[in-house]
Amino acid sequence: MPRKTATQQISRVARPRLYEQLVEQLMDFIESAQLGPGDTLPAERDLAERLGVSRATLAQALVALEVLGVIDVQHGTGAVLVYRPNVPSVLKGLREHRNRLPEIVEARSTLEVKLAELAAGRRTDADMKAIDKALDVMAEEVASGAKGAHGDELFHQAITAAAHSGVLAQLMSFIAEMILETRLESLGQPGRPEQSLASHRKIADAIRVQDPEAAAAAMLDHITLVSDVALLK
Repeated sequence: MPRKTATQQISRVARPRLYEQLVEQLMDFIESAQLGPGDTLPAERDLAERLGVSRATLAQALVALEVLGVIDVQHGTGAVLVYRPNVPSVLKGLREHRNRLPEIVEARSTLEVKLAELAAGRRTDADMKAIDKALDVMAEEVASGAKGAHGDELFHQAITAAAHSGVLAQLMSFIAEMILETRLESLGQPGRPEQSLASHRKIADAIRVQDPEAAAAAMLDHITLVSDVALLK
């Protein structure tokens, strides 16, 4: 009797992305080194050598773990372990985040472009001082070699406040945690903190001269810039 031949197509096994493989290696390293909450990972240069990858590639994986709250990357201290989850749960969290990224970008481009437009028409002198102060904070962070995440957050909060729209402010508060994820990823890209700061200045300049159309266009350009996250490609 002739053997039967299976005709049903076999689906291909999805190949893990590079950063997913590296995240798994990092989790294995944390487990083997018996690191616990509060412990610091080795310096990036040392860790990259141990894992056999470039520092740029390692930085992407560290950002992924920071986004999920597994580590806290502190300027001058390094990556501090917050908690030690298992590998499957970490990879599941990364994939879920990657899938919702486009929706986060849509929400930001809808809300923040309008907020910038309103801020240009409604801002007070006090609002402008808060925006400028946020720019100074981010500039100091970037100059010191940090990502500028705190200054970035302060800047967008100042824009929201300057728009004087309670409902839009509530909506921004609702998606704040998801925006934080994309902020960490974006500012983790090489050269991105400096680029982001420059685009912030363009937004601030348009708000300063009270040009709603220019402020909205500058904010849209900024959202487009920070949405280009190599980690998730």
